[in-house]
Amino acid sequence: MSEAARSTNRWFIAIMGTLLQLTLGTVYAWSFFQKPLVTAFQWSNTQVAWAFSLAIFMIGFSAAWGGVKLPKYGPTKLAVIGAFFYGLGWILGGLALSMHSLAMLYIGYGIIGGLGLGLGYVTPIATVIKWFPDKKGLVSGMVVMGFGFGALVLSKIIAPILVTMFGTDGPGLTKMFYSIGVILLIIALPAGASLSNPPAGYVPAGYTPSVAKKAAASPGGSSQKYLSPMECVLSARFFLMWTIFFCNIAAGIMFIGFQSPMLQDLLKLQNPNLTPIYLSGAGATLIAISSIFNGIGRFFWGSMSDKLGRIQTFRLILATQIIVFAALIFIRQPIIFSIMVCYVLLCYGGGFGSMPSFVLDVFGQRLMPAVYGTILSAWSFAGIVGPQVVAVIKDRFKGTPDIISTYTFCVGTGLLVLGFIVTLLLSNKPFEKNGITAE
Repeated sequence: MSEAARSTNRWFIAIMGTLLQLTLGTVYAWSFFQKPLVTAFQWSNTQVAWAFSLAIFMIGFSAAWGGVKLPKYGPTKLAVIGAFFYGLGWILGGLALSMHSLAMLYIGYGIIGGLGLGLGYVTPIATVIKWFPDKKGLVSGMVVMGFGFGALVLSKIIAPILVTMFGTDGPGLTKMFYSIGVILLIIALPAGASLSNPPAGYVPAGYTPSVAKKAAASPGGSSQKYLSPMECVLSARFFLMWTIFFCNIAAGIMFIGFQSPMLQDLLKLQNPNLTPIYLSGAGATLIAISSIFNGIGRFFWGSMSDKLGRIQTFRLILATQIIVFAALIFIRQPIIFSIMVCYVLLCYGGGFGSMPSFVLDVFGQRLMPAVYGTILSAWSFAGIVGPQVVAVIKDRFKGTPDIISTYTFCVGTGLLVLGFIVTLLLSNKPFEKNGITAE
């Protein structure tokens, strides 16, 4: 294959990986459905939020398994399976709504859909980055940017059309879930089927890998000892990286699951006469705009990490958010709230844009799929902690938006402070144990 052909091919792979991520990122539009589901089925905020939390919780575990099995099964098979399970999760979610069954919603959308999310998420990142050793931060940011834009596509394009067609009562929401599942399958399955690994020994034009990286890429040709995935995952370095990832995600995901209801509460404080249609539209607009920042953040911060360094980037992401969350405790203006939400989502996406390259730099290309897949378990636990904290607070202090906001943002500030402190204990150096590096 000529260098020009290889270059074209790798960008095609990157685009397909981004498209797959876009379909998976529709999970971040859950806030659009939170309030309609509570209203239509008379479930509590906590009960409905568990569907979203379970989906996020399953990501880490399926991603960890997928990362370990990726070399065995290959990216095409895992990406297609992930795409299928996620689309199926929406369809089973529709079946659950038709049955008025929370348990079925948890199993279908939460567990099965979440399994698909994890397999689908880790595969394009671990695959595309192999094609771009010369642009690790840039391309990983590009691919996960698609995930950030998923909420925009669903909340402002797909969902409004379906709302017009079906409405937001019980039967309407049922048809919406069915339709979304089918649409996602049509897009995601071909994208997943397009993913493939680069040829053995592939090196992009103009890029010269270091001797250490050449040896890591061809372990069979060297007598050097290599660290196992377990040695890396059980290391203090991994735990610290996991912690900062968890803190950033948990703080940001508070908004992803509840930004629409929180904005609607603030708007009603200003004008109690606003109609439900107006409030729903305002919430959907915020979801769409913040998802743009979520997507841009993955690309922007991923690129910045190539220039500033990975841990330096995380310090900046966390430190600036501490200021924003602390300010949000006192903010009651919907416009200012929305601007700050967008910045939080910019930084939230930045964590996902920077972490793949951080893992690659610290643990090396050979171990990247397994280690990165495992570190996504931070996403799993954050997906429980973040939404459930907000849901419990909303149910406990129902009807008092001021108190809800204060408690929510105090918790978020605390998480971010913890994450920032942990960053001070980390560096960008490759992991080493007993004189053996992970490179």
